[in-house]
Amino acid sequence: MTKSELIARLAGRYPQLVAKDAEYAVKMVLDAMTQSLVSGQRIEIRGFGSFGLNHRPARVGRNPKSGEKVHVPEKFVPHFKAGKELRERVDGELEGERPHAG
Repeated sequence: MTKSELIARLAGRYPQLVAKDAEYAVKMVLDAMTQSLVSGQRIEIRGFGSFGLNHRPARVGRNPKSGEKVHVPEKFVPHFKAGKELRERVDGELEGERPHAG
């Protein structure tokens, strides 16, 4: 699902919500989540999952074209961990679509 699909679905589900308001709401939520991560905070949405930051220390990498060694600086990368309820719902929904072994 893309951001525009999310906005369209939100506007379709709540007819009293103008599409522009749905777009604003989605933008505000995503901006707030981004700002929380930028400030080093963890985000937890019960029943869905949590977002946090993983630290990747500096290292020596290799340029795949030339084979030359390059310094890769340390960085923080966003990380999502699905909550138990989300994992169970996805597994339950997809279970009927998977061929069973045996």
